[in-house]
Amino acid sequence: MVRYPAVAGQFYPGSPAELKAYLESFCRRDLPKVKAKAIMVPHAGYIYSGKVAGETYSRAVIPSTNVVMGPNHTGLGRPVSVYPEGVWLTPLGEVPINEEVASELIEKGPYEPDTAAHIYEHSLEVQVPFLQHCSGYRDDLSIVPVVFQHVPYSECVRAGETLAEVLSGREDSLIVVSTDFSHYVSQEEAQKLDSLAIDAILNLDPEELYRRVHTYNITMCGVIPATVALVAVKILGATGAELVMYRTSGDVTGDYRQVVGYAGIIIY
Repeated sequence: MVRYPAVAGQFYPGSPAELKAYLESFCRRDLPKVKAKAIMVPHAGYIYSGKVAGETYSRAVIPSTNVVMGPNHTGLGRPVSVYPEGVWLTPLGEVPINEEVASELIEKGPYEPDTAAHIYEHSLEVQVPFLQHCSGYRDDLSIVPVVFQHVPYSECVRAGETLAEVLSGREDSLIVVSTDFSHYVSQEEAQKLDSLAIDAILNLDPEELYRRVHTYNITMCGVIPATVALVAVKILGATGAELVMYRTSGDVTGDYRQVVGYAGIIIY
């Protein structure tokens, strides 16, 4: 089973040479790396959010097993959809699904096997070239793609507990959360609202993140996978988090009237 690129040539370059050049410009070799339990990175077009993503990936050791979680923008598929087997193809080559981890998640729930949710979804696809590049194109790189529709907090807890149980003992693993923050508000409003969400993440408080996003109507598309990840990393013994970079689309376009917020965060 092969998942072909849906947004190559749109969100990021479709040619291998051009894509590598983009990644080289975003990713740095001079930054100290940490053994992270999770990272949070944006998923807009590379021209807008690639710098934030690249700086964040550059700070983390990229392991063999990467559970890549994002929001379901299309509405297709099951509420918590795992791509269960096969490979994902990018302009830089194939990355296999870690079928063992995927199977264990599905066995325990609320994860379900589903490919329909992934066919057109961009939030995970844009992360895979970063994983390939920042891992040094390691032969044993694998992914477990998961996309979430909106679910209650209780389901976030259930999903996080299952994820922690499956990853417990797998030291060579990383949770990658793909999320943008505020959408189409002014720069001032985005900075104010996004700081509320980011503070909850840095405090490793999943319930407060979920509450703030809903209370203040923060248009953070990946709040569900972010909440799930926070539940999981706390069980896995996370002790801290760091905001690597925050920018908005306005910092690229110069238009600060309606922006999208992008944050890169490492949890260790």
